[in-house]
Amino acid sequence: MHSTPCCLIPFDRREGLSLAQAAKIAGKSVDTVRLWCLNHDIGRRVGGGSWVVSRVALTMFLDDDRRALKAYLAGSRTEQNVAPYFHRLGLDGLLRDWARSA
Repeated sequence: MHSTPCCLIPFDRREGLSLAQAAKIAGKSVDTVRLWCLNHDIGRRVGGGSWVVSRVALTMFLDDDRRALKAYLAGSRTEQNVAPYFHRLGLDGLLRDWARSA
């Protein structure tokens, strides 16, 4: 387990959304989503640049699935309550790619 949140780690652009894309999905403002990233770790500044929001973490947050979000932020990608979000969002390929490289 990691002490710092593992949002978008390992990084793969297929999982990421811009703040504007995430705001549209959530029906909120870009500023609200940026605050969620800061307060709930659902996104991060990649390489010190632009904010990228995790599709997976955003969906968990919007579903109010605290258990899954906690596991995701701890680094789990294959736990019983985390993997279904990757499947639901059509990101099965990420799980397969990470399993092959492990």
